[in-house]
Amino acid sequence: MDLEERRARRQERRRQLRRRRAVAAGALILVAAVVVAAVAAAGGGSGPSNGAARPAPHTARTTAKARGGSRERAADPSRGTAASGPTGPPGQAAVPLLMYHVIAAPPAGAPFPGLYVEPQLFAEQMRALKQAGWHAVTQDQLEAYWRHGVPLGPGKPIVLTFDNGYQSQYTQALPVLQRLGWPAVENIQLSGLPPSQGGLLQRQIKGLVSAGWELDTQGFSHADLVTLDPSELHYQVAVARETIRRRYRVPVNWFCYPSGHYDSAVIAEVKAAGYTGSTTVVPGWAEPDGDPYRLPRLRVLGGTSPEALLSQIAAIRHDPPAPASYTGA
Repeated sequence: MDLEERRARRQERRRQLRRRRAVAAGALILVAAVVVAAVAAAGGGSGPSNGAARPAPHTARTTAKARGGSRERAADPSRGTAASGPTGPPGQAAVPLLMYHVIAAPPAGAPFPGLYVEPQLFAEQMRALKQAGWHAVTQDQLEAYWRHGVPLGPGKPIVLTFDNGYQSQYTQALPVLQRLGWPAVENIQLSGLPPSQGGLLQRQIKGLVSAGWELDTQGFSHADLVTLDPSELHYQVAVARETIRRRYRVPVNWFCYPSGHYDSAVIAEVKAAGYTGSTTVVPGWAEPDGDPYRLPRLRVLGGTSPEALLSQIAAIRHDPPAPASYTGA
């Protein structure tokens, strides 16, 4: 092969290489155009006024950032419980709140045997409520109904609250309510009822939350709030709320006055701590236009038959509202 022939072949290889590069470049341009068009279409045609589309990598970063922000907001209990579902005019129905403590037979020598409701009787009470057209909701759901018109479902709503955090509320009450598909409200005290005294275990508290129960509080130690100095009161009300929110990642929108004791200073501290409202032990039905920091409740005592419970709920319907202060006297 002479020199001229070798040169001709080298030139031909160079031309072929340039053609292949040109074809590859054209393909890349076509792919880029398709991507840009898809991004523009996904954005509803919005963009700069000159019609230029934003680069796809920037859009992806923006979307990821927005999604991350949504996750962060959803995990932040300080934002409380927002109204969900269809909304409408604020609800006007009054709703009774029931108060339970221990779901067990009272042991010999129990100082307050009336706070013990035996498991079989509790189950019968719940069945009677259902047969009478009642169904359980939480206090957050009640607030969403009153303020935003979020429906509470068919039938008559009622709130079931459980005070102090006894293990029997998990072992006995929870299975009964799960069979009915009902939630409840746990008014937990953080250190006043340890497991050695029949208090809930950490895993049981988390189990209640996982089952749809609302977690609220009575503070740390079931203290008589009206006797505390300002720093102690702040600890029992505000610090307790922050501790529970951090530990269980729940809003804790409601406070429950230990033994029902409260006065103007206690109410002011509860408001300052950011609670939506609070519950008393004064009988009555909760009204949408009533004071949310003095919600009445009906204490269910041991030995109350299902028929008697239904009668008691009806009888307190028009009781006077809770007083401005209450110390048990």
